[in-house]
Amino acid sequence: MLGLGADRLRADMNRLLALLFHQGVLDEQFLQLQQLQDESSPNFVMEKEFADYKKMGIHLNQFMGSSSSIGAKRVRNVCVAFRAASEQTNRAGCLRALELLEHEYCYLKNKLHELFQIEQQRALAAGVRYPMQN
Repeated sequence: MLGLGADRLRADMNRLLALLFHQGVLDEQFLQLQQLQDESSPNFVMEKEFADYKKMGIHLNQFMGSSSSIGAKRVRNVCVAFRAASEQTNRAGCLRALELLEHEYCYLKNKLHELFQIEQQRALAAGVRYPMQN
């Protein structure tokens, strides 16, 4: 029973994302942000021992660009601090920044979700109907 609820929520999320992409509200940069929540994502690898600070900086630049493209100012600012720590090979600074980045990303994700839900409810209340995406 629990799995069915999760499947329904996943389908609801996919429909909402499809709608936002269709309307031009989001683009592929948003997907890069979303991939950070997936531990198995190869797009934002954080080595356990921080062995490759240069590689980390490249990923941070990509993430910072993605964040900037949707106006995620606080996430971008944390990326700047994270990149500075990685350039100084400051392991403790990187760990602090990673923790803060995770917090800011989750906060942003939750608030965007809330915003999208409200917008959808507003549109429905106004009588606007969007075609269902499969």
